[in-house]
Amino acid sequence: MTALHEPASTEEALPRWSFADVYDSLDGRAFVGDFEGLEADITRTLGLFDELGIKAIEPRPVTPADVEAIERALPEMNRTNETLMRLFTCVETTVAANTRDSAAQALSSRLHALDASLSPLETRLANWVNALGVDGLAAASPQADDHRGPLNRLAARAAHQMSEPEEALYSELSTTGRSSWVSLHADITSQLSATVILGDGMSETMPMASVRGLSNHRDPDMRHAAYRAEMQTWPTVAVPCAAALNAIKGDAVIVNRRRNWEHHLDASLYANSISRPTFEAMQSAVVSSLPDLRRWMRIKSAAHGHAGALAWWDLVAPLPIEQGAIDFDTGVGIVTDAFTSYSDRLGRLPGRALAEHWIDAEARDGKVGGAFCASFVDDRSLVLLNWRDSMDSVQTLAHELGHAYHNTQLAERTMLQKQLPMALAETASIFCETLVVEAGLQRVSGAARLALLDVDLIGTNQIVVDIHSRFLFESAVYERRAKSKIGVEEFSEMMVEAQLAAYGDGLDQTTAHPYMWAVKPHYYGSSFYNWPYTFGALFGLGLYQQFGNDPQQFRLGYDDLLSRCGMATAEQLGSQFGIDVTDVSFWTASLDVVRQRITEYERLAGELGLIS
Repeated sequence: MTALHEPASTEEALPRWSFADVYDSLDGRAFVGDFEGLEADITRTLGLFDELGIKAIEPRPVTPADVEAIERALPEMNRTNETLMRLFTCVETTVAANTRDSAAQALSSRLHALDASLSPLETRLANWVNALGVDGLAAASPQADDHRGPLNRLAARAAHQMSEPEEALYSELSTTGRSSWVSLHADITSQLSATVILGDGMSETMPMASVRGLSNHRDPDMRHAAYRAEMQTWPTVAVPCAAALNAIKGDAVIVNRRRNWEHHLDASLYANSISRPTFEAMQSAVVSSLPDLRRWMRIKSAAHGHAGALAWWDLVAPLPIEQGAIDFDTGVGIVTDAFTSYSDRLGRLPGRALAEHWIDAEARDGKVGGAFCASFVDDRSLVLLNWRDSMDSVQTLAHELGHAYHNTQLAERTMLQKQLPMALAETASIFCETLVVEAGLQRVSGAARLALLDVDLIGTNQIVVDIHSRFLFESAVYERRAKSKIGVEEFSEMMVEAQLAAYGDGLDQTTAHPYMWAVKPHYYGSSFYNWPYTFGALFGLGLYQQFGNDPQQFRLGYDDLLSRCGMATAEQLGSQFGIDVTDVSFWTASLDVVRQRITEYERLAGELGLIS
């Protein structure tokens, strides 16, 4: 039997998640029954679309039969997708917790196949809605009116679809093509180990996630040793990772062309409900901020006792000042206090997440690295962490619980209404991170304040500078992959070039990380997966400034904004708070907060004698 995630025992230091109250195991009666029911639901939904004639048609006025069709089709489609996503969450989190679970892996494959059989319905609905017009349908149908935002997105998608048979075939083939390559990368990297060798000859072999966790170890020799271990180990899996990346991006190049996207970025902008003027305004502000963040990297390097640029292995290193480790319970307390400063409702969330076993916190072999939050049932979430006793882990906890809070606001929405563009999905997470930073800055001074600023600016540097390097790299990959297959050495050369363009003289380029393309799963998708983090970070920071200007008024509209992130564009959501996201000044104002923190960082580092 494939047991699901059980609550931590009293002997375990960190919590593990559980949803045994919903499904006791992946081969238990409840799960098997819902799985078999899903197969029947999909068959019934497909038949309903055939019965109602929801498919590509010639443009014409809306008829009473069309109103009946949309009134029947949308609830059925939402119900079926809700069951699919609940089962997906169970299976995919089981795999994430233990990628060696072959039974869960097999179920994941079966669910991907079922998803592929259902996904062409969106193609048919998009063509049908586009032909009839959203306004006409919404005027006559309460269901269509409630789903006006998602239907507008579907109508816009109609111009960027292949024929219905082609889309159906592509969806089915992706289960053995694109998604298999994604799984291959996840399996290889999550099960990879490396040997860390210290200068005294002592060595230890550990999971790669643990090796990468040493990047914020207090001992610089340990950080450097971990970096050397990475440089020796990533080449051993570079060939299959390159094969996966070539396949995924090659797939995207072909499909984007067949879907009539003029540029690969256009498909990503559509997916994120963001206009090109908004994206270009953000990018302009980002590029203008790079010299400031490079200056911060040089200040950080000096604080670590080095002249010149920062070494890669010191990018996320804690400052060489006295800092106590932050255990999990203390971290939860920090987050709870910060959340409570915003509202009692938000403040109760961390305690509820622990009491209801939402969180899997420990790092272990076979568990995927990083962190995520997955919506589950009702307003519940499942949160994966790889906890290290650091302020960085506290910030990650706040970030993922921010996603969980967002999910509580989406609970009453239908599946179509809560399909969040990634850029807007980051809104609540960044806002919650900012709450923790601001709460900390209000209560600490001196070395503790500098340490908190350091953690915050490390995160900002990742979100702005590193993700800009990822955008440059991924843009270059699309251009080159459209012409030919890309080799391992080419990927590494392109990665170093992108890091040079983004990090500039802030990073010691002799220590650049040429294998980040193999490290980060964010590249292993069909669309740009990186820049939306920058959007979410800066948009969330801008929203926090709005909160500071008028907290009471902000609270009145914030939860509604979160609930509508799948129903409106970024421009529409921004306007709710008087924000014009197409104006570069909005993004510059968010980055001005970062500049102010850099200035204070430099002052405090000087006062504490870390720099001269």
